[in-house]
Amino acid sequence: MKYAKLGNSGLIVSRLAFGAMTFGSGNIPSVYKVGQDLGQNLVDHALDAGINFFDTADAYAGGQSEEILGQLLGARRKETIIATKAGMRVGPALVQAGLSRKHLFAACEASLARLNTDYIDLYIVHKTDPFTPLEETLEALNDLVRQGKVRYIGYSNWPSWLAAQALQMQRERGWAPFINGQMYYSLIGRDVEHDTVPFMTNSGVGLTVWSPLASGFLSDKYTRDNLNDPNNRLSGFDFLPHDKEKGFTILDTVREIARHHGATPAQVSIAWLLAQPHVSSVLLGSSKIAQLDENLSAGDLELTPEELATLDQLTRPEPLYPNWFTTNLLDPQVTEALKKHLS
Repeated sequence: MKYAKLGNSGLIVSRLAFGAMTFGSGNIPSVYKVGQDLGQNLVDHALDAGINFFDTADAYAGGQSEEILGQLLGARRKETIIATKAGMRVGPALVQAGLSRKHLFAACEASLARLNTDYIDLYIVHKTDPFTPLEETLEALNDLVRQGKVRYIGYSNWPSWLAAQALQMQRERGWAPFINGQMYYSLIGRDVEHDTVPFMTNSGVGLTVWSPLASGFLSDKYTRDNLNDPNNRLSGFDFLPHDKEKGFTILDTVREIARHHGATPAQVSIAWLLAQPHVSSVLLGSSKIAQLDENLSAGDLELTPEELATLDQLTRPEPLYPNWFTTNLLDPQVTEALKKHLS
């Protein structure tokens, strides 16, 4: 197992993390399907493989994911880093959602109880809340850190402009800063490269990746023929928007690269993410030991520079304005002069 520092902090995380979203049962049976016994096998297997980073959220399976993960880690909790999230709706009352001071305090206490722990290593706000002032959210997170209930804080699914505004406010006021942004990123979903990645790289915020296989699409278990099969996961939880036809075209190339390495498309897809210098850790969601083993093996797969270039060119997102304007209007004389100087 390889490890990395998470952002501009001293927190050292495994580059492959264990995502516990599948733990529990509930209204999305294609996602929530791992019970206590299988969960124990998966957690033990992950720990034995060197994973020290476990991710969950209070909204997963109505809190069952946190409960099960806390029970399964047991005495080994001190060896691990637990990340959990808040902000999604967890009850019927108006105040049981969002990023208000009231809800964050209540959500943190509830997560601590379910996880059976005295502190949360990384507390992540799960989404934005346009109804709560940013200052209120950030001050509440800082207070949770000062109280010792939370060690570090992060965000998930925030636009880069809001994360930048938050980080500036945290630094100006001496509040605990965001060290992590957990974002969707995959070979068929590279939107974060427009603004999020440059912001994180320049600000010392570590990028962790959720859904590296695009809800299983890059695992190569779906075809044009079975895509609408009511029994597959995508039929019950097709959450990530992307051009499926383009995705199948990308998979053709991924399969070729996988065959060259004696690997699987899933392993190639994860290995591509791990090769990106801006990625700290990739979350693996597994519901079978064989599936976890397959994904773990991606950590040992090194793609060639030519393969990385092929995948990059094939999947590169169209540039957005003003990014393309900036690139196209770089001064050629200065660019050439600096290139010679740096070389």
